[in-house]
Amino acid sequence: MRHHEIHTSQRLGWLRASVLGANDGIISTASLMMGMVAAGTSASSVLLTGVAGLVAGAMSMAAGEYVSVHSQADTEKADIRREIRELEEDLDAEHRELEEIYVARGLTRNLAKEVARQMMAHDALAAHARDELGITEHSSARPLEAALASAASFALGATIPLLVVMFAPIQWMQGVLLGVSLVALACLGGLAARVGRASVLQGALRVCFWGAAAMGLTALVGHFFSVSA
Repeated sequence: MRHHEIHTSQRLGWLRASVLGANDGIISTASLMMGMVAAGTSASSVLLTGVAGLVAGAMSMAAGEYVSVHSQADTEKADIRREIRELEEDLDAEHRELEEIYVARGLTRNLAKEVARQMMAHDALAAHARDELGITEHSSARPLEAALASAASFALGATIPLLVVMFAPIQWMQGVLLGVSLVALACLGGLAARVGRASVLQGALRVCFWGAAAMGLTALVGHFFSVSA
């Protein structure tokens, strides 16, 4: 029976996009609305700002992630095409190249030569993609998946401060918005750290620090440009 294991590295693609999107959704949307509250605008204006920030931010995250990951995918495809050409032009040289890789990893020369021979006979392109280029099924770039994950997670994160604005009285909105956003950021940072098998406390504190800094600075800007001044 085949043994299947799920390793942390296999989660990194979707984890990175999802955490980045949700984190940015909470911080940027809450910060925008904190600035509007500090400026003395009405609750409806604060809510409109948050909704606009959600839509713009989600599309920006999706576009940025798609372009970035697509560039990675294009590079991987170019490397694969080069390997195909090299395999067609000089199969023996590619065999020796694979053999040297296995020797560098600790195999004896004879064993490395035999492993390279068998790997080349089974699937030469896959062997070179994995062992020479580091491209595997789990690590290969998926632009559309990354873009959708970023947009969806941003929108989900931005919904949290939006709900606060919808239900909190205007006189309490700034404090409630700050508190709820920091709690959400702490949970997100801790969850991401746990999934990545890192320190939960450090992950939570790191995200909270930058979130508080962003909201504090934006509120300060809103205070200086107060509409009631």
